[in-house]
Amino acid sequence: MACGIAAPAAAQDRPGGDAPRVDVSPYINLSQVLIADLSNGDDALTYTSAQAGIDATIQTRRTQAQLSYNYEYRFAWDDDLADTSIHTGLARLSTQVTPSLGFEVGGIATRARSDIRGAAPGLLVGNVANISQLYGVYGGPTVTRQIDQFGFNAAYRVGYTKVEVPDSGVGLLPGQPRLDYYDDSLTHLVTASLGTRAGTYLPIGFTLSGQYEREDAGQLDQRYEGYFGRGDVVLPVSGTLALTAGVGYERIQISQRDPLVDGNGNIAIDGNGRFVTDEGSPRRLAYDIDGVFYDAGVVWRPSPRTTLEVHLGERYGTFSGTGSLSWQMNGTDALQVVVYDSVQSFGRQLGDGISALPTSFTNPFNGGGNAYNGCIFGSDGGAAGGCLNSVFQSISTANYRARGIDAVYAVTRGQLRLGAGAGYANRRFFAPDDAPGVNVSGLEDESAYIQAFASRQLDGNSGVTADVFYNWYRAGLGGFETRGAGATGAYYRNWGRLDGVASAGIYVSDQSLSDADVVAQALIGLGYRF
Repeated sequence: MACGIAAPAAAQDRPGGDAPRVDVSPYINLSQVLIADLSNGDDALTYTSAQAGIDATIQTRRTQAQLSYNYEYRFAWDDDLADTSIHTGLARLSTQVTPSLGFEVGGIATRARSDIRGAAPGLLVGNVANISQLYGVYGGPTVTRQIDQFGFNAAYRVGYTKVEVPDSGVGLLPGQPRLDYYDDSLTHLVTASLGTRAGTYLPIGFTLSGQYEREDAGQLDQRYEGYFGRGDVVLPVSGTLALTAGVGYERIQISQRDPLVDGNGNIAIDGNGRFVTDEGSPRRLAYDIDGVFYDAGVVWRPSPRTTLEVHLGERYGTFSGTGSLSWQMNGTDALQVVVYDSVQSFGRQLGDGISALPTSFTNPFNGGGNAYNGCIFGSDGGAAGGCLNSVFQSISTANYRARGIDAVYAVTRGQLRLGAGAGYANRRFFAPDDAPGVNVSGLEDESAYIQAFASRQLDGNSGVTADVFYNWYRAGLGGFETRGAGATGAYYRNWGRLDGVASAGIYVSDQSLSDADVVAQALIGLGYRF
C-alpha cells in the first residue's frame, strides 16, 4: 500500500540545534467525501468524515520524539456503504536518560492488505475487501558503556502486534483456498556486544556479540525461538576503507499446534473467522536449524556523511547477502538503501521496520485512508526515512525467510520537499509438512513497489501536495498476480487556527482473471487546531 499525501512536516530541526522545542497540537476535522466507481459508470457514494487527533513534537538535547495520531469515524450517506471507525498514527521516541542509559519506543496504527492473493484497493474507503486494522508497539532500554579499552553495548526490546479480521473478507477469486487470519504476537529481544577498535591491542578491531529472541503468537499457538553468538574482525585498509569478516553459531526453532478439525474433516473457525487451535495436538516444527554461519565484506566511509557496507556469506544453509548505504549528500538531501536477509514473522518484521524510521517524519494526509502503510519520509534532509511496503506485503500468519531491498530518497529545495521510495521483497514460508489445512511450506511470495511524493509551500498559510504509487504482488499459492496504482493531489490553506483542504485522486487495482477496478475520489474538509 502507498502512504497518503504527504503534508508539511510538523517537526523540524531545533533552531540553532540547541534550543529545546515542545509542540503539542490537538485538532478536529470535518470532511465530505465523494467516491465514484469509474468501472461501473454511474456508481457513486458519499460519506462524512469526522476526525480528532493530535500532533506532538519534542526536540531537546537528550530527547527526540514525534507522535501523530488520528481517529476517524465515517458516516455513510448510502445504505450500500457501511459506517467505519479507523485509527491511524505513528510514534517514535529516542531519549538518553544518562550518558550510559537510553530508551527507545515506537508504535503504529494503520490498515494494510491481509492476503497477498486478495484485492488491492488503492483507496481505503467504502466497503473495501482484504484490509485489516492493525496496531504495533515496541520499546526498551539501551546501555552503552566504556570498559577500559572495550566498548560494551546491550539492549532489551519488547514488542506487541495486534491485527483485526478484515471487515469485508479478503476478496479471493473462485477456487482460491482460504488461509487463517493473523491474531497477535508478543516478542522479547535481548542483544549484547563487546569490542575494541583496530590499533588498540592489535592491527585489527574485534567484536563479540550475541542475541536471543522469542515470539509467541496467538494463532495456532505459534512460537519462534532463536539465538546466536558471533565474532567479527575489522582490518583497516586505508583511512576510508576496511575489510570485515565474521563467524558465528545460531539455533532457530519455529513450531505451532494444529488447527481443530471437525467430524467432517473441516477446519473449525471461531466467531472472528480465525482457525481454532487444537490444544491437544503435538507441537509441530515448521523450521529447525542450528549450525555455523559466516560472512565477509567491506566497509567504506569516504566522509562522515556516507557509509557503504556489504556482507556476503552463508546463513540459513544457503548463500546470504546483506548491505546498506547511508548517504547524507548535504543538509537537505539524503539517500538510504538496505539489502536484507533474515528469518522473520509479520510481528517481528513490523517492529524492525518501525524502529528503523526517523524520530522526525513527514505527516501523511489521510484523505484516502492510506496512512503509514508505505514510505514514510524524514521531515528534514538529515533523515531520508524508510518504507514499510515490504512489511505490509501481506499479514502472513506463517514465519518466513525475508529477502529484498528497500531504497528511499528525500530532498528539500527551498519550499519544495520531494521524496521517492522503491523496493522488492521475497518471502519463503515455513510451515509443518503434516499439519491440516493448506500447506504453504516452501512457497514464495513476491512484491515490488515504487512511490513518490512532493510538497510545496506556496506561502506562509497555504501549499500543495501530491503522491503517486504503484504496487505489484505475486502469490506463491496459485501464482496469482495483483497490481495497484494511484495518484492524489491536495491543496491546503490555514486561517489562523482554522485549516481547509481540498483533494482529488484516482486509483486502479487489477487482480489476475478479473477486470480492473478504477475509483476516483474527491474531498473537501475543514479543521480546527487548539
